Amino acid sequence: MKKYILLLFFGAVFWGSAQQLTLKKGVVIDSIRVKDAVSESFSLFLPSTFEMDKNWPILFVFDLEGRGKRAIRMYTEAAENQGYVLASSNNVSDTLSTSQNILITGRMFNEIIALLPIQKNRTYSSGFGNGARFASILPIFVKGVSGVLSCAMAYPNMELLGTKSEFQYVGIVGKEDYAYPEMRATKPLLDRLKLPNYLLVFNGGRQWPNTSYLEKAMEIFTLSAMAKGNIERNEEYIRETYAGNLRDLRSAMGGVRLLQANNTLDRLMLVYRPFMDVDSLKKEKRELKKNKLFKAMTRAENNALLKEAFIKEDFVYYLEEDIATYNYNNIGWWVYQMEELKKYDTSKIVAEREMGKRLLGYINALIEDNLDMLKAAPRLDQEALSLLWMLKTVTDPKEYRYYLKIISHSASTGDYGTALFYLEELLKNGYTDKTELYSLENTALLRITPEFNEIVAKYLQEARYDIMEE
Repeated sequence: MKKYILLLFFGAVFWGSAQQLTLKKGVVIDSIRVKDAVSESFSLFLPSTFEMDKNWPILFVFDLEGRGKRAIRMYTEAAENQGYVLASSNNVSDTLSTSQNILITGRMFNEIIALLPIQKNRTYSSGFGNGARFASILPIFVKGVSGVLSCAMAYPNMELLGTKSEFQYVGIVGKEDYAYPEMRATKPLLDRLKLPNYLLVFNGGRQWPNTSYLEKAMEIFTLSAMAKGNIERNEEYIRETYAGNLRDLRSAMGGVRLLQANNTLDRLMLVYRPFMDVDSLKKEKRELKKNKLFKAMTRAENNALLKEAFIKEDFVYYLEEDIATYNYNNIGWWVYQMEELKKYDTSKIVAEREMGKRLLGYINALIEDNLDMLKAAPRLDQEALSLLWMLKTVTDPKEYRYYLKIISHSASTGDYGTALFYLEELLKNGYTDKTELYSLENTALLRITPEFNEIVAKYLQEARYDIMEE
């Protein structure tokens, strides 16, 4: 089997003279230049079965921090198994406007379509978090995108959609991810717009789904293309994927993961209806709905989601109030809220344990969103910024950079009491990088005080400066 594809280009604009571009199959190739842009590039993955005499589906992966190669690696195993080309821009960014990111994406699209035999009506977009947000709106602005695979992000703007939207939407999310309630609530809205959509749910938090879930999403795209007649119907592929999904269903039923089983049944009935009789699945669905344990699980999840919605409203209200009034005195209330969330970790009800994890993720994301807004404002509100740094040490005590920010800023204003308090809190929570600590900006005078070095010696055995005793 050939391991490389050799492509010959001619012309002075991009290459200067005739030059070969070697694309290795089965690995991620980074930093392929876009000829219509001086400094733009993308990463590319070709499955090991790739040949130039056949048309291929392509999935564009978006990471708005410009880490195209890193993002694309999450999909390579699934793309290899399902026969998809992958591409990811290294230049889209959350610091750019949507229109700028779309222009960058368009140039990458044009480059790849000129480079490779991409199959018509089989272009898809994907991403995680903010990358998924951008991937989701792409079909609205870029003609020819047939489907979206969104990881950990609900559809960002329902007003953009209409009943004539012609793409598929596949969402993947963990049950402990704060995005889960919104993605769950979005599904009936997409159903109402008659937009083909599926929600794949796994046990876990805010993390990349494993390969099996990404592969299931690609299966949905492939089977849909067969159902529409965009590609030839492959009976063997239909049988094999159906059998694999049935095994997953049996595993969920046997493991008493009945909510997951119900979700799988809904998906199988939609996906395989064009290819076979799904009456047996409908019957199984009816039986499951009568199951007392399933009813109890459904009721517990609905109760948890309702309770979660009220708690989130409180978090939003009090955070806005605290920022507006610089209410440092309310930090104690936030400490209490974190202690309450910890109690859910030991709940006998699975839905409550999942809710506790989601709420913790939600408040951290909410604080970080407010930090981003403050930093983007025309005038920096340092008081509000400091308050949010302090809240982050409460809601995410192992995120050490916020303690360091407080210590640095407090030292710069001569507030050594606050700086020393957060120094001790930092070290209590396991921070050990003495080199970084003794080179922290604005702390030159603080670092030579006996109090600073006593605290360092207490937790790290040895301080850099001697402690002089009278």
